[in-house]
Amino acid sequence: MESPQAVTERSPGKSGWLAALLDRAVTEHRLAGPLAAAPDAPPGRPRARAYLRRVLRESGLLYGTPAMRSAAAFADRPPEERLFRAVIATFAHVALDIAALTFAPAGPRREQLLLLLAALCGRWDDAEDIQRELVQVDPLPRRLWARVEGALEQRALSLSGDPAFGLVLHNGAVYADANAFGRIAADYFVRGGLDARKAMRRLALCDRQKAVLAEVLTALACAERPPAFTSRRAILRQIEDLRLPTRLENEVRQSARRAFEKRRRGELPEALARVQSAEMKRFILEQTLLGSLVDGRRSKAELAFIQALAARLGVARHTLAAFELEVAEFYRKHRDVVDVFTVSAGAGALGEELLETVQDAVEKNFRKVMNEVRETGELSVLLAKAARGVTLTSDEKRRMREQLIDVAKAVPALAIFAAPGGLFLLIALSKVLPFSLLPSSFQDDEPSGR
Repeated sequence: MESPQAVTERSPGKSGWLAALLDRAVTEHRLAGPLAAAPDAPPGRPRARAYLRRVLRESGLLYGTPAMRSAAAFADRPPEERLFRAVIATFAHVALDIAALTFAPAGPRREQLLLLLAALCGRWDDAEDIQRELVQVDPLPRRLWARVEGALEQRALSLSGDPAFGLVLHNGAVYADANAFGRIAADYFVRGGLDARKAMRRLALCDRQKAVLAEVLTALACAERPPAFTSRRAILRQIEDLRLPTRLENEVRQSARRAFEKRRRGELPEALARVQSAEMKRFILEQTLLGSLVDGRRSKAELAFIQALAARLGVARHTLAAFELEVAEFYRKHRDVVDVFTVSAGAGALGEELLETVQDAVEKNFRKVMNEVRETGELSVLLAKAARGVTLTSDEKRRMREQLIDVAKAVPALAIFAAPGGLFLLIALSKVLPFSLLPSSFQDDEPSGR
C-alpha cells in the first residue's frame, strides 16, 4: 500500500490521483472549521442554493479560474493540470460546505464526493454502486475510483484553442458544471441520497447552458470578420469537446456554420429566444463579456454585438459596466491559480478602431476622469512613467491596476480599463489622444529613462 504522500504526487492519468486530491480537500475542510458566515436564507435547500450563488463568484468558478486556499499544492504542475486540479478541488470544498450548511449527518465524506463526481459525469450505474457500497464497512472497490477518474479526465476541456484561435468556452463550461454539481450536492445532502432523475434534469440544463453559450461566443468571434480556417476548425473542435447530446451538438454546429457566413456576421443566435430565466441571462452576458475582454481589445463590431445582446436579454448599459468591473475585481484579487488568459504587455499595440471607441468615451467623460485621476494621486505618477516608456515594477503595475479599477467604478463608461489588458490600453491611449490624459502637475515631474 503506497503512502498518501506518494499518491498525492500523481498526475491525472495515473491511478490514485483523485483519492489523494479528495483526501486533501476533506482534511483541509475539517481543519478550516465552520463557515464564517452562513447565508441569510431558510435552512435546507434554500440556504445551500444561496451559498452556491455566493461561492461561485467568490471562488472564481464563475470565471473558470478558481482561487482556492489549496492552490499552492499544485504550484509545480503544468498550467492545464493545475487548473484541472484546482477546479475539482474547489468542487469538493463547495460540496463539503453544503454538507455543513445543511447539517448532513457525519459520513464517509471522501466517498460521498466520489459519488457526486460520478453523477456530474453521468456515470449513473457507478453512482448507484457507490451509494450501495457506502453502507458497507469495507473500502470502495478500486474499479469505482478508476471509472470516475477516467470520466473526469475525459470531461476536462482542453485549453489548446482557447482563446488563441477558438472561443473562451472553458470558463463558461466550468461555471455551468460547478452550478450543476452544487445543486446536485445540495439535493444529495438534504435528501440523504442521490435522486438520479433530478440530477439528470440538472445536467440537461447544464448542457443547454453550454450550448447557448457556444452559439453566442461563436457569433461574437465572427462579429468583426469571418474567422480563418484555423479558427473555424478550433471552434468546431471545441464544440465537440463539450460532449453535448447529439441533437444539441448538431444544433450548435449548424449555428456556428451560419455565423461563419459573411452575410450573417454579427447576427444574434436564434437560441437566445429560449433564454428566459434571469440567472441564465446573466450567465450568458457575463461569459460573453469575459470572452470579449481577455485579449485586451474590443472592436466596434464586438461592442455593437454586446450591446445588441444585452438589449435582447433586457440588460441596461450601466449594468453591463458593473458586470465588467466584477470580472476585473476578480482578476485583481486572485492570482494564486494560473490565469490562463492573462494579457501580455504586447496588448499595447491596439487597433485604431478600439482606440477611437475608447477615445470617444474618455472625451465624453473627460472632467470626471481628470477628477478621479487627480484624487488617486499615485496613478497619475505611474501613468506618466509608463507613457514615457519607463519600465514599471510588478508592484507598481499591481497598484496601477487597483487604482484603475477605482477610476472605472466612478466612470462606468471606462470599465474596460479595469479589465485584463486595460492597463496597457490606457497607456496606449495616453500616447495618441489629442490632449494629455495626465494632470498638468505631473506632465514634467517624472524623469525619463529605464
